[in-house]
Amino acid sequence: MPGGRLTHQDRRQIADGLTQGLSPTEIAARLNRPLSTVTREVARNGGPDGYQADQAHQATRDRARRRPPPQGRRDPKAVGELEEQFITVMIDTGLSRMTARVLAGLYLTDSGSLTAAELTRKLQVSPASISKAIGELERQELIRRERDPRRRRDRYVIDADAWFRGWLASARQNTRLAAFARQGAATLGATSPAGIRLRDIGDFFDHVSQAMLQAAEQWRQAYERSLRERPPTDSQPDGPTHAR
Repeated sequence: MPGGRLTHQDRRQIADGLTQGLSPTEIAARLNRPLSTVTREVARNGGPDGYQADQAHQATRDRARRRPPPQGRRDPKAVGELEEQFITVMIDTGLSRMTARVLAGLYLTDSGSLTAAELTRKLQVSPASISKAIGELERQELIRRERDPRRRRDRYVIDADAWFRGWLASARQNTRLAAFARQGAATLGATSPAGIRLRDIGDFFDHVSQAMLQAAEQWRQAYERSLRERPPTDSQPDGPTHAR
């Protein structure tokens, strides 16, 4: 069909036309193909004097095998393996398998956002399972919720600052643990064995929390600097803008 790929028979007709002394315009009309298709085909395969149909067809097949897949087209098997690896890593961090599947689904989607219905269809699970996983991810601040005014539905979004928010949430949890342990030490007696144990635990979590907040701030500054230095793109992600 016009505009489609040239077949082996098309290439033989091109070769016959060249042998007969036909012009590229005449050959294109005979094939019902654009003139540019014929001229490009001949030019890349030996020119008018060296064009041979069989060699041209084989060369095209060889180029197709070497050519990387067009942007946006991916090897389904490789993507599936990547998804399973992602899920395994997330389970190792303490997430349930369903929660890890939802997070992987969001991360490996180019848009970085899906509705609950889209997640249900994508993962082929019940809406209740999606709702439970979403709740866990929101509590850990690994995703955020946006209202889609056109569809009147919530969209769940993963963005460049998701782990930053999650890290800060973890730091805040450590701060709460430190405060609890110190309060417990005061209740039990600061010089009692149990009180000393809780005081040490409080000191540990306070130290870890402060270190996490400092590391998060250093990363935020480095990330914002890299965004300023990065060449502009059509879809540059939004980065973190403040620490909580």
